[in-house]
Amino acid sequence: MAFESKLQRVGTTIFSTMSALAVEHQAVNLGQGFPDFPMPEALREGVSKAMRDGFNQYAPMPGYLPLREKIAEKVQALYGASIDPSTAITITPGGTYAIYTALTTIVHPGDEVIVFEPAYDSYIPNIELNRGVVVTISLSHPDYRIDWEELKRKITPRTRAIVLNSPHNPTGQVLTDLDIVALRSIVSEHPDLYLISDEVYENLIFDGMPHLSMLRYPDLRERSFVCFSFGKVYHCTGWKLGYCIAPEGLMKEFRKVHQFNVFTCFAPAQVALAEYLENKEGYLLLGTFLQRKRDLFLSLMQGSRFEFLPSHGSYFICAKYHKISEESDTDFAIRLIKEAGVATIPVSAFYRTGEDHKVLRFCFAKKEETLRAARERLSGVR
Repeated sequence: MAFESKLQRVGTTIFSTMSALAVEHQAVNLGQGFPDFPMPEALREGVSKAMRDGFNQYAPMPGYLPLREKIAEKVQALYGASIDPSTAITITPGGTYAIYTALTTIVHPGDEVIVFEPAYDSYIPNIELNRGVVVTISLSHPDYRIDWEELKRKITPRTRAIVLNSPHNPTGQVLTDLDIVALRSIVSEHPDLYLISDEVYENLIFDGMPHLSMLRYPDLRERSFVCFSFGKVYHCTGWKLGYCIAPEGLMKEFRKVHQFNVFTCFAPAQVALAEYLENKEGYLLLGTFLQRKRDLFLSLMQGSRFEFLPSHGSYFICAKYHKISEESDTDFAIRLIKEAGVATIPVSAFYRTGEDHKVLRFCFAKKEETLRAARERLSGVR
């Protein structure tokens, strides 16, 4: 039968490709963004206890209420925002799902959505599946900052939303106070413009910098879907649990999509997370923990021919390799796997057109021995 794909430009993701090559060549995997160290034992035990205690049936469609209440308490403490857990928070199967559902909620055929590249690879397919029109803006290279004047020029009467991501995947950059000033000024002139804010790395932020969540600012919060991930915070990416926060009117529409898609998420993990969120150090100390890993990796890589770019958050740091090779970033990344035994991700994969600045993304959310093994293997790269 004849079949027309809804995602004609999409094939196997670069993450799957690189991970498969890593397995084939027994490479150290600094490509895909997941830790190789264990999640908190108390949280694992909490899930087992929840199952023993009988929390094995459907949780409410918006999520287990005590968990939503703990999230609201966290948001109040971190960002000074008063959020109604009954009407403004929905538990989702991961942050990516939350982003997709938010876009599905607001994007109609022909609506334009602005995406900054390099961009997490789900954004553009999400928009296209909803028959929206993707409008891309390249972040400046190599500092990967937003050109706010270009954003002003790209907004049209058809612009429905802007997708933001801080801390940023793949670059590790974060929004600054000046960015927020510019954003608030621009959106104040466009009352029908929505924000999709990907904040899954909210607690993975370094160098004493604050996380400037959209939830901090009432004028931005009132038009935002803010998306988070428990997997990134608690080193359990395979759980695929996250949540979305939005004003009541927007969340009501979000839940219309949610209830006919997944309806609800794994109940025992929600119960365990509600209890574990009492341990505020579990997320407050994450930035310090991951910064030590970033700094260890950078110290190990001193003297290499890679030129590392600043990373102030996330699991990731990017590096230029122009002193080593003139190959495309994809060809060079494949050669690193085959010849050096280390997997990375070419940053061109985060651009719709494959824009290539000869930059690779490294994931440093790994055990010390993993990072040391990678350094040993990369030491001979010429």
